[in-house]
Amino acid sequence: MPIPILGGPRMSHQPTLGLIGSGNIGGALARLAVDAGLDVVLSNSRGPETLADLVAELGPQARAATPAEAAAAGDWVVVAVPFNHYRQIPVEPLAGKVVLDATNYYPERDGSIAELDAEEVTSSELLQQHLPDSKIVKAFNNIWVKHLPTLARPTGAPDRSVLPIAGDATEAKAAATQLLDLLGFDIVDAGALADSWRFQRDAPTYVGLYFKNPQEMTMDDPGGSASAEKVRAALAAAQRPNA
Repeated sequence: MPIPILGGPRMSHQPTLGLIGSGNIGGALARLAVDAGLDVVLSNSRGPETLADLVAELGPQARAATPAEAAAAGDWVVVAVPFNHYRQIPVEPLAGKVVLDATNYYPERDGSIAELDAEEVTSSELLQQHLPDSKIVKAFNNIWVKHLPTLARPTGAPDRSVLPIAGDATEAKAAATQLLDLLGFDIVDAGALADSWRFQRDAPTYVGLYFKNPQEMTMDDPGGSASAEKVRAALAAAQRPNA
């Protein structure tokens, strides 16, 4: 039965997740989406042919395309690219769509971005400025990629992990919540895009919250469940780096 997308029209087609950026995070989300019964359209900056192996692994529910095609096809679209490429995200195909921003700003990789260094805006607010007719929701950026598959659980599971989201549009956050539920996670609403710094790099909610052994954070850590109470406490403890 088709899944009605919250915050959007009822659909007669199979719900589709579009991915702009199909590296570690994008690939992990694609696998979860296929497992949840969604169609997936993957893209990257190097061309659809470079995704042939991943598409073959995912099976008939997945196909590769250009970023503009993935944007047009997705009922939800996840942006998972290095942040310094955010101006390359196609604008027109994403108009009116819910766009989940899984990016993180790393100055040593992305170069210095003055507005972010001065904490005048968040990275998701910059993406929203670039995509003025889209509905941006910050999500998936604060969990280590290897913990996405190990911590995903069915709806209602007692050890289901919670991820924070942030956005300015209530209906977009409802649609994002629906996607996260399908992929195996509950959510805590962290507020508006201006509040998304609370689960960005170096915040208490960033990565370590989902390690079983956060003091060690080894590469073979299987992940540990993070409850809503744990996530809310970490969000409340976050402080601006330059405060």
